[in-house]
Amino acid sequence: MAAKNLLLRGAIALAICIALYLLYRSFSHFTLEEVSQSIGAIPVERFGAALGFAAASYLCLSGFDALAVRYVGKPLPYRQTLLASFCGLSIGHNVGIAALSSGAVRYRFYSRWGLSAEDIAKLIVFCGLTVALGLLTLAGIYLLLQPEAGRQVGLSEMVSSGLGVALLAVSTAYLLAAVFLRGSVHLWKWDVDLPVWKIALAQIVVGTINFACVAACLHQLLSAFGEPAYLTVASAYVTGNLASLVSHVPGGLGVLEATILYVLPGTGAIGALVAFRVVYFFMPLAIGLPLFLASEAYFRMRQPKENGKTPRSHEAMAPN
Repeated sequence: MAAKNLLLRGAIALAICIALYLLYRSFSHFTLEEVSQSIGAIPVERFGAALGFAAASYLCLSGFDALAVRYVGKPLPYRQTLLASFCGLSIGHNVGIAALSSGAVRYRFYSRWGLSAEDIAKLIVFCGLTVALGLLTLAGIYLLLQPEAGRQVGLSEMVSSGLGVALLAVSTAYLLAAVFLRGSVHLWKWDVDLPVWKIALAQIVVGTINFACVAACLHQLLSAFGEPAYLTVASAYVTGNLASLVSHVPGGLGVLEATILYVLPGTGAIGALVAFRVVYFFMPLAIGLPLFLASEAYFRMRQPKENGKTPRSHEAMAPN
């Protein structure tokens, strides 16, 4: 186990080094003054629209948790899933390895609200699956609507269209399995409990809307320097996000920028990417981290002292 952990840490460290090199190579073509000027050139209305789409994305992400607690049979008020989701993901997006980092934060909340460790593990897997379904569905839609974009990565239009159909087939198969199959499905070494079809459909819809909102946030910032097509920006973001997820680099730093700059090169794109990282990663972290620390202090104050008193229930400890 120790050797496996050491190997994992070494792989992550290597991925971070590669990402930093990619980031350096992408930014080295431009001076600091050029980058600063491009950021300052973003109109207030574009920046405000980007903030709005970022907020919409985080609302969609809270929907992942709202669906997940119903999936595990422990529904909670939306205000609680919103708090757990936002704190967990605003931190997890910046730290990297979201399943572990945001999962640890979620555990702090949900364990106090009556969910067992098994429930929370199922919740985290459910949310991860919703991310994958949303990403695959948006990528499939994009490849079908704009198959010529596959040339950017060496794919013909026919191959791009076929890949788009295959990606959408995965989401469709998941939904059909939820409709026609009942109970658990054995996959490799695990037994997976399928959700009811309404929850499965909501996963696909909310997951896709989430990534569409993130792409729209980036599109607003890039539009300050030209007229990039939304679908082109969505493609670049989906590709960069997939690379980020595979690398586990914190916040996709370097990987996301290098991928998008390959598709959308230029000084303006650099400024837009810096602004995007501030809007979607750093600003939520500036809110989520203090909120998490405040909630930790709140729960600690409400914990019964070890003086023989009977602990209060999880429901009583939940914030109003």
